[in-house]
Amino acid sequence: MIKKKIIIAIDGHSSCGKSTLAKSLARELGYIYIDSGAMYRVVTLHALRNGWIKNGQPDREKVIEGMKDIKITFHWDENTEKNTTFLNGENVEDEIRQLEVSQNVSPISTIAEVRHQMVKQQRENGKNKGIVMDGRDIGTVVFPRAELKIFMTASPEIRAQRRYLELKEKGQEVEFDEILKNVEDRDTIDSGREVSPLKKADDAIVLDNSYLTREQQLQWSLERAKEKMEEENES
Repeated sequence: MIKKKIIIAIDGHSSCGKSTLAKSLARELGYIYIDSGAMYRVVTLHALRNGWIKNGQPDREKVIEGMKDIKITFHWDENTEKNTTFLNGENVEDEIRQLEVSQNVSPISTIAEVRHQMVKQQRENGKNKGIVMDGRDIGTVVFPRAELKIFMTASPEIRAQRRYLELKEKGQEVEFDEILKNVEDRDTIDSGREVSPLKKADDAIVLDNSYLTREQQLQWSLERAKEKMEEENES
């Protein structure tokens, strides 16, 4: 019997490892991975390149107008075995992960018109199911009927430490206190914004990964996914 495909929505706080888990889960299940967070980072990068963000404040009109010039695509890199993000055909995967983008992505993501455009693209990608998507509002706004919703969390200190080590490994000179402040500020902005605030869906399963390895998180998620697939096949 052919197993019915499902939609897996992974939400949670910044630097929780949502993307890492989502990519691994998609790879194990043979699903398509859609990196919603990367999509907002691409918009932020585009705005920074064009000088539309001054002192942390985006020029809303210019950002909204500039959306028509943005085409975001994802490709699986066989050599690196990683999902790669492209802006109008240009590989920007490394650039969108830099601290400057991280510091400005939350204000960009609060712009309603930007979110509406991103959600439209995301829903189009999920029409045939068989996808894994992570972000802040996937289970509450983008795919409220997703069969499996996971809400990831960990303490701010642990998330900051993970982000700090990740950036250091890439050769970037950063201060831990600066990273921690960025994590805490993003939590406040993401949870308090008027448009699609970060919150756990009522039917989401919480995954606190503060003291779990990546392998333990993956195995836990695979078990939940298989349970949901079996439920779909039986319905």
